[in-house]
Amino acid sequence: MTERKPPGVDFESWVDKQIRDADARGEFAELPGAGKPLPGELDSTYDELWWVRRKMAREGFSVLPPTLALRKEAEDALEAALDAPSERMARRIVEEVNAKIREVMFKPPPGPPLGKKPYDVEEVVRQWRERRAGR
Repeated sequence: MTERKPPGVDFESWVDKQIRDADARGEFAELPGAGKPLPGELDSTYDELWWVRRKMAREGFSVLPPTLALRKEAEDALEAALDAPSERMARRIVEEVNAKIREVMFKPPPGPPLGKKPYDVEEVVRQWRERRAGR
């Protein structure tokens, strides 16, 4: 028994023909990575958001729960305060991050706990002064 094509449907679409003809001319032979599996595809389970994760990684984005993002921001702010060019700038950096920490402490968002208290501004300024004296 031979299969018959449904009426109005070509077995080979115009696009399929263009691809087949280009392949016959060898236009795909020199493509980088041709014939090799996509990186990271064979050793991982299927993830329907794979393209979103890959795009975010390529663009340098990360998505963390709000409390973990604030924890990272607080650590970065402490380093920035200790490296600040002036005491006033160091105080301002610490006070700004402390305001965010207090806000999350009083209105915690869903997700993991923050696990951080506001920084002691005077202690950070003392450390800032010690660093400056050591230079």
